[in-house]
Amino acid sequence: MKTIVIAIGGNSLITDAQHMSVPDQYAAVVETARHITDLLEHRYRIVITHGNGPQVGFILLRSEHSRGLLHQVPLDSIVADTQGALGYQIQQALENEFRRRGLRKSVATVVTQTLVDRDDPAFAKPGKPIGQFYTRVEAEDRMRVEGWAMVEDAGRGWRRVVASPRPLRIIESEVVRHLVKDGYVVIAAGGGGIPVAADKQGMLSGVAAVIDKDLASAVLAREIGADLLVISTAVEQACLNFGKPDQRPIRSMTLAEARSWMAEGHFHAGSMLPKIEACIQFLSHGGAEALITCPGNLSTALAGGTGTRIVRGA
Repeated sequence: MKTIVIAIGGNSLITDAQHMSVPDQYAAVVETARHITDLLEHRYRIVITHGNGPQVGFILLRSEHSRGLLHQVPLDSIVADTQGALGYQIQQALENEFRRRGLRKSVATVVTQTLVDRDDPAFAKPGKPIGQFYTRVEAEDRMRVEGWAMVEDAGRGWRRVVASPRPLRIIESEVVRHLVKDGYVVIAAGGGGIPVAADKQGMLSGVAAVIDKDLASAVLAREIGADLLVISTAVEQACLNFGKPDQRPIRSMTLAEARSWMAEGHFHAGSMLPKIEACIQFLSHGGAEALITCPGNLSTALAGGTGTRIVRGA
């Protein structure tokens, strides 16, 4: 049986601006659970990772509205909160789908920490915007009182920015590996994992940062010895010249082609670029192949019918 890590985006759990409530998100999870369960029937071992960007934003907004009444919630705790909440939804949706199909499978959600380096250059130049927009006066207050880094965003207001360091290691990867070996479907590394750093004695503590979930998924896939990394996103395939008249879908590419096209600027930051980077990282560290496609095409893509497949090549 092959082991696959499937990374699903936090935005994919919110279909549009009119469907952002917790029940709406659960309905989207139920749909995704159906597609993932199809893969179990093809006898794959499965680890699921997920994004949490919008969900973190919701918690930050609630925290702002309760300012002066309740304590502020640290960013690492917010990531842990979303891991539990989204893990619960995915876990329940999968188990209900298993019951419908008569599958004897169990699901485990692992609250996951991701090790980063305190000396990562990202901490010297925070650039990942999170949370709401503020006026200049509000931003100056947050910078003075909270010590936040904030930037003005194209005339729309000021936003908090945090570091997005490279993930080095998934602290609980050995736990995940054992659970998968024992037949569990595992949900882990939600939101890229809770960012933690180690001191000289190896003691861990949380840091205010955001880790890219696709890069963290690649690290987890490598550490548990997964055969395949699957990036589930909003589009069926990656494309060259995306958004231009000569846009061309990519059916397959080698590791060398992926690096070359990335250097040429075909993949945009904030959309396809981190997904391609994650696939490159996984393959560069011994992974066999990676796949990019949308949730509804998971089974078809794994069978070779669609998606963008990336292999190491000759």
